[in-house]
Amino acid sequence: MNLFSSLILMSLIILLFPIFLSFTNFYNSHTFPNYVKTSIMCALTFCTLPSLMFINYNYELVISNWHWMTIQTMNFTMSFKLDYFSLMFMPVALFVTWSIMEFSMWYMHSDPYINRFFKYLLMFLITMMILVTSNNLFQLFIGWEGVGIMSFLLIGWWYGRTDANTAALQAILYNRIGDIGFVLTMAWFMFNSNSWELQQLFMTETSLLPLMGLLLAATGKSAQFGLHPWLPSAMEGPTPVSALLHSSTMVVAGIFLLVRFYPLLENNETAKTLALCLGAITTLFTAICALTQNDIKKIVAFSTSSQLGLMMVTIGINQPHLAFLHICTHAFFKAMLFMCSGSIIHNLNDEQDIRKMGGLFKALPFTSSSLMVGSLALTGTPFLTGFYSKDLIIEAANTSNTNAWALMITLLATSLTAVYSTRIIFFALMGQPRFSSLTSINENNPQLMNSIKRLLFGSIFAGFLLSYNIPPMNTPLLTMPFYLKTTALFVTIAGFIIAMELNQLTLNLKLNYYSHSTKFSTLLGYFPITMHRLPPKMNLLISQKLATTLLDQIWMEKTVPKLVAITQSSASTLTSNHKGLIKLYFLSFLVSTTLALAMVIYFPV
Repeated sequence: MNLFSSLILMSLIILLFPIFLSFTNFYNSHTFPNYVKTSIMCALTFCTLPSLMFINYNYELVISNWHWMTIQTMNFTMSFKLDYFSLMFMPVALFVTWSIMEFSMWYMHSDPYINRFFKYLLMFLITMMILVTSNNLFQLFIGWEGVGIMSFLLIGWWYGRTDANTAALQAILYNRIGDIGFVLTMAWFMFNSNSWELQQLFMTETSLLPLMGLLLAATGKSAQFGLHPWLPSAMEGPTPVSALLHSSTMVVAGIFLLVRFYPLLENNETAKTLALCLGAITTLFTAICALTQNDIKKIVAFSTSSQLGLMMVTIGINQPHLAFLHICTHAFFKAMLFMCSGSIIHNLNDEQDIRKMGGLFKALPFTSSSLMVGSLALTGTPFLTGFYSKDLIIEAANTSNTNAWALMITLLATSLTAVYSTRIIFFALMGQPRFSSLTSINENNPQLMNSIKRLLFGSIFAGFLLSYNIPPMNTPLLTMPFYLKTTALFVTIAGFIIAMELNQLTLNLKLNYYSHSTKFSTLLGYFPITMHRLPPKMNLLISQKLATTLLDQIWMEKTVPKLVAITQSSASTLTSNHKGLIKLYFLSFLVSTTLALAMVIYFPV
């Protein structure tokens, strides 16, 4: 047991080793990416033992080992909380990142700044580990902000492209809005509980305000409805960045925050209801948006947002451990989906449009098989990884004391998951090739194959291994009618059938050229137009009007040069009673004579 804390700290220190190497000449050598990958492998090895010890003995720990400073009654210490959540998440995150690093060595091999890229990816992982293991709000905030700034640097990696710069700024700005909520919560706890240590916070009675702050923070970081547009835009970064930041680690930080604070949330019905409704809206809205996208990475990005909505629903029905299980299982197949997309994009000379793919099943058999397994795991196919968490979430929602509206749209979104997954498979892998016949396709690279292979095994077996080994933390539902038990499965099968029917229609029938019904989905629910176009346009318009009207007209004209003339003319108009309007005079004369005649006729004297 004494090795428990040492091994965890050792794994965290090993991750820092390549960062220190970057100050030496090793940083300029072509072997630096290998150092990064090897350090993550070693960290995973050291971290697995404590996790297995936890699984066997249910042994939790808090490490407080460095006192930084004391401000009045606030103690700032470096404190690590090694409990259910951190010990389960660390091996999963390290395993997925190990595969992504190996994939990056293949994908980014021709990039002149590949060493810097790997350093950024590693710093991102370290900040995520700080966020997950922290035992106080101060340390958690360091991890939270670190994840945000690293996402900015990585999304804007190809900073020569305007889209990449815009996407990076968008990510940081939307996350800033979420950070307002987080800082508000920190301030509230500082005022009311005099401590930022988590175990002390969980004992305090909290009002709705700090929980609203946490919910806003999670909305920003986990791309919930309202603050969601940055997630699909972030696909402008390289594919390994999409795989790491926007599938398995960074975007789940918001959900992880709510899971971490579940002792406070579970006693507040208002906060849970808000989380439930927000998650339900997100999961449906983003699933609808995914239906008509043509960029393969954007579809996978919207599916991530949809799954995050599902996790938010799970928190809303007071099942935080189930939401956490979905975080862990989702990491495997989502990272693999991004890596398969990256393999296709690279082999087709950076082509991301699924309409220009097709017939890849024969050309890229391994990538295609992995993509199909990942898509099936995402839809919740029985006995693949996604099934063990997704099915449980739907069952828990079915039998919980929730509102029917949220349940209905969650089920509808589950069905749409099957639709857009089928669409990717149908357009990218099946049918006839629609790309240039001169494109050379080759997936036989061990760095690509091995990294996807590991996640492929994870996508098949990880759910089973995780759900049957972790200690149960809340009472599982044991009995329910058969139709409730199979709801998720039937809804998914219905989605598959509808999708295949629609796909066949695209092949066999000539549809009308233009349809307005898909506009809502294609234009992402008109959200970017209303939020990113109208407010700036209004601002510019108002500024222009103010500048021209106020400055030019009033100050330049009406105050000094024309003031005398305007005063004279208005004075003369007021004083004179003759305006020269002949028609008006005749009309008034006619009206008055008519009235006089009428009076005389009707009221004779």
